[in-house]
Amino acid sequence: MDLLASLSPVYAEIFLLVMVSVILIVDQLIVNQTKTVTYLLVQFSLLGCSLITVATHQEGIVHLFNNMFVDDMMSDVLKLLTYLSVSMMLVYSRSYLLLRGLFTCEFMALALFATMGMMVMISASNFLSLYLGLELLALSLYAMVALQRDSAVATESAMKYFILGAMASGFLLYGMSMLYGATGSLDVYRIAEVIQHGTPNTTLMVFGLAFIVAGLAFKLGAVPFHMWVPDVYHGAPTAMTMFIGSAPKLAAFAFVMRILVEAMQPLMIHWSGMLMVLAVLSMAVGNITAIAQTNIKRMLAYSTIAHMGFMLLGVLSGSIEGYGSSMFYAVVYVLMSLGGFGMIMLLSREGFEADSLNDFKGLNQRSPWLAFMMLLLMFSMAGVPPTVGFYAKFSVLNAALQAGHIPLVVMAVLFSLIGAFYYLRIVKLMYFDAPESHEKIYIQPDSTLLVSINGLAVLLLGIMPGTLMSVCAVSVQQSLLH
Repeated sequence: MDLLASLSPVYAEIFLLVMVSVILIVDQLIVNQTKTVTYLLVQFSLLGCSLITVATHQEGIVHLFNNMFVDDMMSDVLKLLTYLSVSMMLVYSRSYLLLRGLFTCEFMALALFATMGMMVMISASNFLSLYLGLELLALSLYAMVALQRDSAVATESAMKYFILGAMASGFLLYGMSMLYGATGSLDVYRIAEVIQHGTPNTTLMVFGLAFIVAGLAFKLGAVPFHMWVPDVYHGAPTAMTMFIGSAPKLAAFAFVMRILVEAMQPLMIHWSGMLMVLAVLSMAVGNITAIAQTNIKRMLAYSTIAHMGFMLLGVLSGSIEGYGSSMFYAVVYVLMSLGGFGMIMLLSREGFEADSLNDFKGLNQRSPWLAFMMLLLMFSMAGVPPTVGFYAKFSVLNAALQAGHIPLVVMAVLFSLIGAFYYLRIVKLMYFDAPESHEKIYIQPDSTLLVSINGLAVLLLGIMPGTLMSVCAVSVQQSLLH
């Protein structure tokens, strides 16, 4: 009984693994083209994980498995947000995938395995468990992108993603092995201790750090490791693109926090310079290249690159407030990304992908409500008040300003102004251009409800951001008290 009680922080992971096994068996026994039972079981699994995560939450920081797994407030908050975003992704993509014959048990099982990889990444406090979580997530995503086997574009983007992802994993492993050589440990807290109080080989550590930052930059999609982002976002079916562009960003934030902040805070003087270059290049390349795109998925891919640059600003500040604002930015970005890609799927029909900018022409005449929701999402991505995107940008810029990075803040504001152009262009197309098609837009009631909640949440969180902001700040603070 003591053993069971001591395993309570991993109950959610154990429950999810059992449910994936049950779902795979049940799906074989039930013949149903619409996969309703499987879909409901998947949603039940995510709900169950949420309830277990809340029920097993403990004050303070709990370590398990010889310090390889940590349960703290930051991990619990990020896990709950991950379940929510995966659940939203499934609601948005259900009718889209059914029309294309892709709403299969394999898709849902891969989504749950990827979720499990994210959960492990979020709670890992050892380089080995971090890497295992990352690979479980990455391999699930490669398979999801390639799920549309008869599509040459999807297969090509899956190959690119797989090859570049393997290279990034190699960078990470090489960097981790160098750090192990320098400190004699793979434990996040032990490494921080050795760097601070021991006499590690500094040259070896800085080299290892460079490789780790390169691997992290790839996973975030930061320039110059961004080559895969536009191709994968464009080539994959929109549902898979939505998945890649949402929940994994929360796990990537946790990855950055565990490695750079918890393990290598004493080396901040070395890694902050690297992150500064990544942040500036990401904001520049992301925002400027997005202007030239005519495909909205590629445009949102470049916008993701720019947003990741903004998220790194909070990490650069080196303060608890900065890390909190960075986490807040990641959460807000996921919410906006779900809405943006959700809208593309809602406008798509059988045999037709609404992924061109011209497909949004005159949307206000065809569906004023959908146009208004898209307007809120685009305003938020551009950082226009009173949407939550404005507050997210303001909080990371303020954190960077407090840390004295004034030139960086000035550049970020300038690139943000450039970025506003391509978001507002979509608003202009929806409200001021004539529609190319007058075909009626039919949307499932659950998707209509979700896109409405999604759009209005962006507005309400912008007017009252305090609660979410303080949750992020407190959870980061509690987690860094070890």
